[in-house]
Amino acid sequence: MKDRPLIEVAPHRPAICLPPGTSVQAACARMHEHQASAVMVTDAEDRLLGIFTGRDAIGRMLAHGRDAATTTLGEVMTAQVEVLGPGARAIDALHLMHDGGFRHLPVVENGRVRALVLRSDFRALERAQIEVEDEIFQRLR
Repeated sequence: MKDRPLIEVAPHRPAICLPPGTSVQAACARMHEHQASAVMVTDAEDRLLGIFTGRDAIGRMLAHGRDAATTTLGEVMTAQVEVLGPGARAIDALHLMHDGGFRHLPVVENGRVRALVLRSDFRALERAQIEVEDEIFQRLR
């Protein structure tokens, strides 16, 4: 699993991409609607500019008393985003997220977002693998 290309590990849910002028309130409503923990901030050509996460909503908005209706994603997004290409190894993504202390990793190709991988996606894959192995074990009994 960990040597697989990252794009194979990425879930098949679409990444939510919004322009930097979007209000934080609108972005949070979209995140809530899609049960997402992050949105990708992209320009008119769909190139990645930054990421806005639930942590940003707390640390950059609520903690500072900012108004979500008037603050834009461009003002509070994380602009220096670590990314990997779709052919990178899954283990490289895990190391990058661990070393950087973040839970979201955009998969980007030619500057455009292809997917968003969450640290929890790897746990789900490990659980699925355990279930498969357990089923095989039960059949061997």
